[in-house]
Order: sequence, then structure tokens, then C-alpha cells
Amino acid sequence: MDLKAQQREIQKTVDAGLAHIFENTAFIGGAAVEGFENAYAEYIGAKRCVGVGNGTDALELALRAAGVGAGDEVIIPANTFIATAEAVSRVGAIVVPVDVDPDYLLIDPSAVEAAVTTRTRAIMPVHLFGQTAFVEKLEPIAASCGAVIIEDAAQSQGAKRLGRSAGTLGIAAGTSFYPGKNLGAAGDAGAVLTNDPELAERVRMLSTHGSRMKYQHDVIGMNSRLDAVQAVVLSAKLSHLVEWNGRRRQAAALYEELLSGESGIILPQQAVGNEDVWHLYVVRVDNRDHMVEALNDAGIGAGIHYPTPVHLTKAYAHLGYGPGSFPVAEHSARHVLSLPLYPHIAPAQQEYVAGTFRTIVKTNRRSL
Repeated sequence: MDLKAQQREIQKTVDAGLAHIFENTAFIGGAAVEGFENAYAEYIGAKRCVGVGNGTDALELALRAAGVGAGDEVIIPANTFIATAEAVSRVGAIVVPVDVDPDYLLIDPSAVEAAVTTRTRAIMPVHLFGQTAFVEKLEPIAASCGAVIIEDAAQSQGAKRLGRSAGTLGIAAGTSFYPGKNLGAAGDAGAVLTNDPELAERVRMLSTHGSRMKYQHDVIGMNSRLDAVQAVVLSAKLSHLVEWNGRRRQAAALYEELLSGESGIILPQQAVGNEDVWHLYVVRVDNRDHMVEALNDAGIGAGIHYPTPVHLTKAYAHLGYGPGSFPVAEHSARHVLSLPLYPHIAPAQQEYVAGTFRTIVKTNRRSL
């Protein structure tokens, strides 16, 4: 990820916005934050956007505002960043991991249906790698048990499924503006999206110490607000997001062209009905750890998303799941590898990545 190239493109706009913020010392709330919230809501197609401190807080606040609490069960995919589970735990609810589908590594609706109990209060699909989960298949499951759908939309800013934007498919969604996201801040930031004005108001109250009016506290809340400095950066980047997501799609198409037909590499595919934004370009290979090391040695910033499913982390050992509980998620954790992909990557860089990768794969295949 080359954040410097992205920053150069927006630097003048950011400098002007920051100068205004510092001149007026309007650091918390104010016109910059409100302007970004309105613009991002319009971009996604949601009625409300509430800026908060980070993506994990966004998920927690969405759960709390939807009434999810102690003793409730929340179904999540086993293949996700731990923040998805942390948000559930932080509201006192019970994490219920389920397996993912083998093609796209998204939450498996049939596994969700099998995991539903009388205590299921929410289903939290994760729009992983810039895809959108099959929420239309989750909706009847949620309706049958009285659960709400709360989306983890941290990796899907601009993605769509069946013409509907990720972040507008459930009662609420939490997103992250961590610097490496498709829309990234200059630090931690996040937001809750919803079409429910009352839920948005509850999120805003909870995020400001449970207060609608200064020194009047209706509930125990928290301090998690989007600050004006981050709003300036996000607003500047938002004006480029359509173009940048388009560049990501072009880069993904080039990787497919360069790597197709290579035995030993399973390439990512776009599901029918999806418009992906390619937050990550995730392939699957054998001998993955060696592959990552060899790519890194060649100066290529390959990574792993994610090496350990939630249920096998030490933090969630208390759930009682062992190896073999969710075989698809566990298999993917041993084989996934993320290749460099960002809006400013050059075709020549991708050609170097692909050529090096193919050589490493062939060498690995001969050694087996």
C-alpha cells in the first residue's frame, strides 16, 4: 500500500481544510464533521451517518443502539479480523462463529441457519476483501428468529450487491476508516450507517457519554467521536473514491490476466450480483508461509488476511471450539495470501509481482 502517492493527490485540499480547522480551533464536531457525515451517507445511499472514533467502536455502538446486550447471541463468520468478535464481546453478547463458503470466503447462509437458537439476537455478515456478503439470503433467516442484521462494512466502501450498497443492507452497519482502507483517514476513525433516524440518534448519544445535552447523561455511554481533522482528510479522499475504486478494479483485472492458468494459484472471483471494490487481492496457494517470505525477500509487500480464525485465537479459546470446527475458514487461514493492490499501483509493478510470484510457485511445485 502506497499511502504517500494517495496523499500527494489530495494534499492541497487537505492543507486548506486543516488551516481552516486550526484557525477556528473547531476540533470536535462542527461543520467539517457534519459535512463529511452527510457526504458519506449520500455516497453510500444511507439516510444517516454518524462518525465515531474507529471501526471497532462503530460495530459496538451499532450493536448497542440495536438493543443487543448481555446474554444475546451474535452470529459472525469465523474468517474475519478479531474486531468483529470484540465488538460483540464488548456489549456483553456471546460470539457465535460459523463457517464461510469455499468460493468467496464470505459467511455461509446455511451455516448461519444451522447456528440460530432462541437467543440469537443479531447476525453480523462481514463484507470481506471488498466483496459484499449474500445478505439477501440472511434476511429470511433473521426474520424467522427476530434477529437484526448489522453489517461489518469496514472493507467494502463503495461495494454493491444486486444494486444495493454495502452498508445499507441491514438495520445498521459499522465501517472503519483505518488508513489502509479504501477510504482511509490519517489515523483511526469510523462510522455507523443506518436508514433508521432513531437508531442514528441512539448511536450519537451513546458515542458522547450517553448525552444528548451537555452534562445530562441518560445512559452509560462512551467517548468515541470523529474529530474534525480526520473529517477533513476523509472528505478530501471521498471526492476521489469512485475513481480510486475504479483503479482497484482495473488492477484486479490485470492480476487475473497475468496470473490466470498458473497451476497452484487459486485466484479470487467476483460473485454474480456483486460489484466488488477489491480492498484486498487474496489468492490461495500451498506452502503459503514460504510464498510470503519469498515474495517479501523480492521486495514485494505480500501479506496474510487472516492467519488465525477467530475461534482458534487465544482470546476466544473460552468458546470451546477446536481445530476442525470450521474447516473452510481454517483451510483458508493456511492458504490465503494478499498481493499488493491499491489505486496507485502501476502496471509495471503488477507485472513484476506476477512474474516473481509465478516463478516462486513453479519452484515450489518442483520441490514438492
